[in-house]
Amino acid sequence: MQENPSAGRFVEELEAHRSSEQRGKYLRYFKTGEGQYGEGDVFIGVRMGQVFSLAREFIDMPPVEIEKLLESPVHEVRAGAMSIMDKQGRKKKTPESRRKELFELYLRRTDRINNWDLVDLGAPYVVGRYLFDKPRGVLYELARSENVWERRTAIVATSYFIRQGDLSDTFMIAEVLLGDDHDLIHKATGGWLREAGKKDRARLLGFLDEHAATMPRTMLRYAIEHLGKEQRAHYLGMKDASKQP
Repeated sequence: MQENPSAGRFVEELEAHRSSEQRGKYLRYFKTGEGQYGEGDVFIGVRMGQVFSLAREFIDMPPVEIEKLLESPVHEVRAGAMSIMDKQGRKKKTPESRRKELFELYLRRTDRINNWDLVDLGAPYVVGRYLFDKPRGVLYELARSENVWERRTAIVATSYFIRQGDLSDTFMIAEVLLGDDHDLIHKATGGWLREAGKKDRARLLGFLDEHAATMPRTMLRYAIEHLGKEQRAHYLGMKDASKQP
């Protein structure tokens, strides 16, 4: 563990692990550039395993320093910020006051959480865990946001609820997102419907019976991945039949 962990020290240590080869891999893997998912992102080529390992050393970084990391244009630096937030969110000894600070920081800086991997790092334990014993209306506001990353946050945050066997918000937020036109929302919503269905198969099937014909095909395919061959064919058939003249 680092004593007095600071944003500047984190960036300094992260820079030591940069690789031009890894940078090339990121540029091929992530859709970046104007109009793409990580518009304005800069990659320096640090493996995510190294980012997460360094985040463990800086786990006690205060939110004011974490926010400095979020302000960086470097994707790996912001991934480090989200990993630190996630690790604090997971830590049983993290006080409620800090959980609240992290939750508020996440929502205040969604402008800097601008790719699917950053959302998926932070939303479950920073947003979901904090809201688990609280009113969850903010998730429905996020689900209706014009910001795609806020909409993705709404569904991904429910993964914490799913782990606790609390499935209602996953299905209700999925209904809000049925008409979304972004592929990363289709994938996330379908994926979390699938996970909820592993806890309650009947509830998933009921949702599919109602919505399979009209939900985006990618969302449907993700939602039915774990079903048997005949069930998958049935729901895909519903989708295909809805397109018939």
